[in-house]
This record gives sequence, C-alpha cells and structure tokens, in this order.
Amino acid sequence: MNNRKIALHLFLFLGFSLLFQITHAQETIEEYSPLQKDSIQIGNGEKDFFPFIQRGYTLHLPKSKEINGTLIFFEDSGIDKKNISAKQLYKQANKKGFAVLSVSTEIPFDFYFSENSIRSAHEEIQKAFAKHKLPNKNIFFLGASLTGHRAMRYIKVSSDKNYKFQLNTKGIVICNFTLDWTRKWHQHEREIRIQKNNLWEPKFINYMLETHLGGTPETQPEKYHEFSAYSFFDKENRNISVYKNLAIRAYVEPAIKYKLTKQYRTLYENNTTDLVGFLAEQRLAGNEKTELIVFQPEDNPSKKKNVQSTWNAIDKKELMDWILKQICD
Repeated sequence: MNNRKIALHLFLFLGFSLLFQITHAQETIEEYSPLQKDSIQIGNGEKDFFPFIQRGYTLHLPKSKEINGTLIFFEDSGIDKKNISAKQLYKQANKKGFAVLSVSTEIPFDFYFSENSIRSAHEEIQKAFAKHKLPNKNIFFLGASLTGHRAMRYIKVSSDKNYKFQLNTKGIVICNFTLDWTRKWHQHEREIRIQKNNLWEPKFINYMLETHLGGTPETQPEKYHEFSAYSFFDKENRNISVYKNLAIRAYVEPAIKYKLTKQYRTLYENNTTDLVGFLAEQRLAGNEKTELIVFQPEDNPSKKKNVQSTWNAIDKKELMDWILKQICD
C-alpha cells in the first residue's frame, strides 16, 4: 500500500511538473535560424571582425487568451544578455494582456544601414504574427541604444518601401539614445582627439558611419540627415513627419555633472539634446501625443550612468499604464 501511495505521489508530481513546463513553453517561444559562419568588419585592423549572430525572434505571450497588443524590441540575439530590456517588461505586459516580441537580424550591432537588415527584421515580425495569430493592433516599439534606433529606422523604411504587411503602430517609447548621427560623429571625433575615455565605441561607430554612409558629415551631409530620425543640422527636418501620428514617450537622463567629471563631455555630447530637439519638432508638426520624462540624479541610484542604466530605472508598471492610456484615448 505504501509503495502504491509513493508511486501515485510520484506520478502526480511528474504530471504537474510536465504541465508546468508545457505551460511555460507556451508563454515564451524562441524561433531562431541556425548560426551562419560569417562575420562583419567593424574596423581597419586585421582582427576587427564580429561573428554573425542568430536571426529570429523570442515571443512572450500573455496568459490571457485575448491579446490586447504587442510590444516590439529590436534586440541582438547574441550580444550581452539576450533580450535584457524586453524581459524587464514581461511581468507587467502579461498583466495587461500584451505580447512582447524581440526580433534580431544576423548582423551583430546592426545599425540598419541596409534595407536588407530591415527587411529581415520585417520578415521575422511577419512570421511571428502569422504563426502565433497575433492581432495587428496596438503595436508599440520600445528601446534604448541601438534597439531604439532600429525602431526609428524600421518605422521609416518600412513605410517608405510600402511593405505589403504593415503594422498598425500606435506608439513608440524611446530611451536616451542617439537620433542625430551628425552630432554623434562630431562627439566621437572630439573623444578620439582628447583621449580621456575608452575609445573602442567612438572608433567603432565612426568607422561604421563613414563606411556605410560613404564619408563623414562634412562630405556626405545628406546621407547623415537621411539616416538620422532627427538632426539639428537638417534644415528640411525631412524625417519628422514619419512619426507625427504616433504617441511618443521619451526618457532622458542628462547626468550632466557625471558626464562632465567622469567623461569630460559637454552638453552637446549628450543624447538628451537629440530627444528634446526631436520632441520640439514633433510638437511644431502638430503631434500633441508626446511626453518627456527626465530622470534627475536622485531618480536613478545606479552609479554607472549609461543608456542601459536609464532603461533599467524606468518604472515599468507606470510605463504600461501610459501604453494602455494611448489605446483608450
């Protein structure tokens, strides 16, 4: 009898464990292509190459059967901790009935210079929506650093190319990243000149910009303006109209004293400049659905001040409340 009880308890335990694993697998789905043995050049040195990463997506589905919308991040699959920013929203998105989709091309640190990259990301989005029957409504793009930049590029290029499958985009959440690549190039040139900070990023980004845009902002100003979602130097403000019908929330953390004392940076070398300028032009274009959130030093306890630390400090519950408000308005 005791043996039967033990066997029954073991059976029930294994059954519940299997049920939990199946349920969990249904909530988070990964679909990635096999890793390609190739690389991209990121500098002039013999070893300045990055290996490809896996193209594909991770989809986190809410427990509720009805999906109210989808939050999309363009995060590299093989850099740092996979989907580090998206994962911070899983819990709150789940409570509000939102799916969270992280999409990656095979290019590491992809700036979306090429339409091929954008088309690859678009195809992965289309696959995920078709396979998992995601409703094409209440779509929001979110991100910091290159994740946010890619969202801006995707919105612009997918609209310009008039892809057959178009997302019903409601809004975008942008966090403390570069919009004006002319300004960024000059920032990096100064950093290389004064040699007070680690020079890997300035040299890497300026190499990529000069290689893929065919020169510097001085020799190819139009290409830099086109590539930038917003540029103070673009008298036409050519890309502002692309986003004027979207709800936009921008998070900035100027950290002026930190950047002055730790990095010798001026106000010009601050991503806040780009985001505030972008919102000003949005308001001039008639977009009344913009909002700026400024983090003061006391709002973020992180000793390290960078783009990711700003994203980490965001109140994700309040952010989801803002997203829901855009749907209801």
